[in-house]
Amino acid sequence: MNFRSIFSLISSDLAIDLGTANTLVFAKNKGIVVNEPSIVAINKNTGEVEAVGREAKDMLGRTPGNIVAIRPMKDGVIADFKVTERMLNYFILKAHGRKMLVHPRIVIGVPSEITQVEKRAVVDSAYRAKASEVHLVEQAMVAAIGAGLPITEPSGNMVVDIGGGTTDVAVISLSGIVYSRSVRVAGNEMDDAIMSYLKRKYNLLIGERTAEQIKITIGSAYPLERPLTMEIKGRNLLEGVPKTISIDDSEIREALSECVATIMNAIRVALERTPPELSADISDRGIVLTGGGALIKNLDTRIREETGLPVSIAEDPLASVVLGTGKMLTDFKLLRRIAIE
Repeated sequence: MNFRSIFSLISSDLAIDLGTANTLVFAKNKGIVVNEPSIVAINKNTGEVEAVGREAKDMLGRTPGNIVAIRPMKDGVIADFKVTERMLNYFILKAHGRKMLVHPRIVIGVPSEITQVEKRAVVDSAYRAKASEVHLVEQAMVAAIGAGLPITEPSGNMVVDIGGGTTDVAVISLSGIVYSRSVRVAGNEMDDAIMSYLKRKYNLLIGERTAEQIKITIGSAYPLERPLTMEIKGRNLLEGVPKTISIDDSEIREALSECVATIMNAIRVALERTPPELSADISDRGIVLTGGGALIKNLDTRIREETGLPVSIAEDPLASVVLGTGKMLTDFKLLRRIAIE
């Protein structure tokens, strides 16, 4: 057995962002090795897993009766134990290139207002997926680290992490969370809002994947410089036949207005509850947005307009949490300070 392979057995540590929409896995010394949708397709007759991740997502809304595509995570926490465990197992094996001998140390990011029971669920799933040690860290905290904020300094940093299931707002100073709030309104809720808006206004039924596509293509939180339009295909409820309509960005902005207002409100409350010394720091540094929701067009402009604070978007918002969690694998001192379990 040569030195390389012994070394690869030793450094099997993984950082996982177990997200509602996507799961990312970061392997020590390798970087991000898995980035796939948190979806599992299961054959109801045999109980076998048909597909996980991207393949399973392509099946959403398109499966025959005997196959169901399940999203085992809901609102940032585990809704379906068995399926989550199988999904974790699949991703861990994939991250290790299918080596069976590995018992990795795993660090997982979870939403800040997660209950004791929900924490146990995450930890147990990871242990069942053959982890040797499991540490949990708060998503807002690791998102701030991943976005490159100087969280160990005695100065206030505010991060808003808009994921698939939850939006985490946190004020961080001296490697600790001074204030944090998690609201269960984020990417998935926005997709639902788009679906129900089109149903109400046009009697048009669309699926989750189409809704997400609309959100990504023309979704915005503040009027755009150039209007955008998009062709949407769905099923007309009145006639029951497939139909194509054209919609513009202002309509989708209207559809998303409630979700955006909830997120704005969470930010406002966080600013109100922040100690004055740290408020001063935040007014200099501003707010950093991470998570997939940070990519909603002009959301930064909207927050800037309403709070008067500088707003920036993390370099790779979708990967902030997993990159921050990945830093924990090499900085155990910091991990000990911020781990919650």
